[in-house]
Amino acid sequence: MARVAVIGLGNMGGGMAANLAEAGHDVRAFDLSAEALERARSAGCLPAGSAAAACEGVEAVITMLPAGRHVEAVYTGEVLGAAPLSAILIDSSTIDVATARGVGELASAAGYTMVDAPVSGGIAAAAAGTLTFMVGGSAAGFARAEPFLTDMGKAVIHAGASGSGQAAKVCNNLLLASSMIATCEALTLAAKLGLDPQKFYDIASVSTGSCWSLNAYAPLPGVGPVTPADNDYQGGFASALMLKDLRLALDAAASVDADTPLGARATELYDSFVEAGNGAVDFSGIIRMLDRH
Repeated sequence: MARVAVIGLGNMGGGMAANLAEAGHDVRAFDLSAEALERARSAGCLPAGSAAAACEGVEAVITMLPAGRHVEAVYTGEVLGAAPLSAILIDSSTIDVATARGVGELASAAGYTMVDAPVSGGIAAAAAGTLTFMVGGSAAGFARAEPFLTDMGKAVIHAGASGSGQAAKVCNNLLLASSMIATCEALTLAAKLGLDPQKFYDIASVSTGSCWSLNAYAPLPGVGPVTPADNDYQGGFASALMLKDLRLALDAAASVDADTPLGARATELYDSFVEAGNGAVDFSGIIRMLDRH
């Protein structure tokens, strides 16, 4: 087993660090939150006094941070130079493609191998070790990162060159947001037409309307498998984070002159939902806004 630094111990990073420790790795953990550090200690990790200290003597550095500016600051100010040149650098944050590529280039210029490896699956998958990792970087970098990612996920896929992991993530969440809104609209319409929601689910989930947002994450309580809808839309994937990802997707689309009208409308709807005070509500809770009448 290896010594691994995990920097960023929030809802996602904390679960990832715990799974690495459970797999037998010597995990050196850092976060600005004392509470998060204590949770990491309870999960078998060794808290460090700084990100740079966590990186000393490690074989891998894994970061899970809020935004591109945090990733750039941590790598340029703490990781590069503190971690051994032999360490594989893995950023699992969801950030813009340009920053991911820029930080990767800085790492490469400093003599490191780095990959971007954002995740899909949410808090529950982070805790259960069933995340999907979308990895951008060289084939050699992917091969070095894969064993660590496998200890935290159910699927580890090489998406392409540096930045490709972030590109895959924003495209995936653009699709997810749009399909969730369509699922909410269909369920709301079905109910107003007099259909029993469970009966509609039984039909659509095995018909051409079948999709993950309906089959695995139905946004109505008591319909389909248990989802955040059954817990008053708490837990799961916060609407504020979905809005963040949608904005990243629209920025990426603008950078390559791609037309994303459904994505733009989904962003407007989630923006309204979050502005109404629902930022912490699971993104499937947007059905409440679509079913106001």
